[in-house]
Amino acid sequence: MTTDKTPPPQVWPTLRAKDAPALIRFLVDVFGFEETAVYGNDGVVEHAQLSWPLGGGVMLGSDRDSGPWKLTPGTFGAYVVCDEPDALYARATAAGAEIIDELTDTDYGSRGFAVRDPEGNLWSFGTYRGEPRNS
Repeated sequence: MTTDKTPPPQVWPTLRAKDAPALIRFLVDVFGFEETAVYGNDGVVEHAQLSWPLGGGVMLGSDRDSGPWKLTPGTFGAYVVCDEPDALYARATAAGAEIIDELTDTDYGSRGFAVRDPEGNLWSFGTYRGEPRNS
């Protein structure tokens, strides 16, 4: 019996933020990401891992000029699979999130909506889990 709780290999999108602590609070409080790890001090986030309850998540850090991993804050976009888009939409609107695509059903069988976070990043939430792999 193994006690290793390390998640299986996954893709982890990464973004930078002008105010990383505030973005972390928004993503946790409004969307329901789980704050798994935050490293840094004095308001500068060197690395943060926010886990999505259904699997995967995002990594983020404070905007900075040093290092090879330079990303412009507010230019990130992601699609996130969720099981309860109506409840998440209600939570986001109650928190005053900027809705850019209203809750709707698509012709490919998804139900979802899209939001802009306080940094300007785009988040689309929906029930579409993708097509089955060929192999």
